[in-house]
Amino acid sequence: MTFLWRAAGSPEPTGTVNPFSDLSPNAYYYKAVLWAVENGITQGTSTDTFSPDATVTRGQTVTFLHRAAGSPAAGNDSFNDVSANAYYAKAVAWANENGITSGTGSNKFSPNADCTRGQIVTLLYRTDN
Repeated sequence: MTFLWRAAGSPEPTGTVNPFSDLSPNAYYYKAVLWAVENGITQGTSTDTFSPDATVTRGQTVTFLHRAAGSPAAGNDSFNDVSANAYYAKAVAWANENGITSGTGSNKFSPNADCTRGQIVTLLYRTDN
């Protein structure tokens, strides 16, 4: 969330209600998460948790980018390992169609693999360019 928030210019969240029991107001990413919730980029990992220490997956990362871009329309063609009914399917198709990702090889996206900081920055850069 912090990468996206900073790329958006670090806007102040308009609300101050913290919906997550595991999100400390003292955390460096606090405003980023509130902003992302307000903008429909994330809903957390449950109704009251954000899981700030969990590692983000490639599927989650592309979903965040897609939502931050306004959830633009995308086709259905994607990678062999992306089920058409997966929550990230449209986001992955959009990212593939727009040159944001070409997958991990052999027509695979690896949606459940950890997304490294390098991969996140690359995906964000390609989204903005």
